[in-house]
Amino acid sequence: MYEKCNNTRNARKVFDQMHDRNLSSWHSMINGYAENGQGNDGLSLFEQMRKTGFPPNDETFVVVFAACASAEAVKEVFTYFDMMKNEYGIVPGIEHYLGVIEVLGRAGHLHEADEFVERMPFDPTAEVWEALMNFSRIHGDVELEDRAEELLLDLDPSKTIADKIPLPPRKKQSATNMIEAKNRVSEYRCTELYKDEEYEKMKGLNGQMRVAGYVPDTRYVLHDIDEEEKEKALQYHSERLAIAYGLISTPARMPLRIIKNLRICGDCHNAIKIMSNIVGRELIVRDNKWFHHFRDGKCSCGDYW
Repeated sequence: MYEKCNNTRNARKVFDQMHDRNLSSWHSMINGYAENGQGNDGLSLFEQMRKTGFPPNDETFVVVFAACASAEAVKEVFTYFDMMKNEYGIVPGIEHYLGVIEVLGRAGHLHEADEFVERMPFDPTAEVWEALMNFSRIHGDVELEDRAEELLLDLDPSKTIADKIPLPPRKKQSATNMIEAKNRVSEYRCTELYKDEEYEKMKGLNGQMRVAGYVPDTRYVLHDIDEEEKEKALQYHSERLAIAYGLISTPARMPLRIIKNLRICGDCHNAIKIMSNIVGRELIVRDNKWFHHFRDGKCSCGDYW
């Protein structure tokens, strides 16, 4: 619970006070560090686990590789990958190969990730090519992105990129964001009714963001509307409204914590990075995958989520 609420300090306090720990409790704490951008702490805890005599299993190395990805620990992930096979006799599964690929991809070692895929003892799955494609897009390797996408589509045609081949519209889940302030939880949903104080605050922030270099990425608007309306729709995504409400209802410099039920879109991710620099606060957004700590114009996820 503490880890899901971005409170690893209290989570660790509970963990340290446990009289009896099993592998699940070690895994939970290591993974909690990884999800909260504290991968180095997760790796230190894994070493402590080994010293206390707990033999790791295959699930252990999944969370260890997640901690490596959080810390961009490229050298360490290969050390642990070899340890897994040679010291503990665990045969790596696809989830372990994906873990190593994520470490390499987040660190921008795309050529090394590509070579690692080629050395896999079984045929790469669609998940492998999708991961390689996404990292290539993030780091601007167009050639590798195209090759990975082609191989991905051979295995799973449903993964077609929306702006390349049109697909039937999917049923959309309503985006919901919650923020706690003034001892109550407020909920925001995507809406077209632009009103109230938080909308005015967001309007003012938009002007400052433009000056700071923000350019709306309208690829993330799937509705068939003109460009101006797409930009307007992006401005009032629910997580931005939740942040605007937090800014007008909490003391200056106080961190804001937003809970989002869907994955944060790329435009909002870029926008909130710029917002954090403008308002001088830490903006913490928990989407349906992990925590994003936006501080001083940067995000703890390293722009991969």
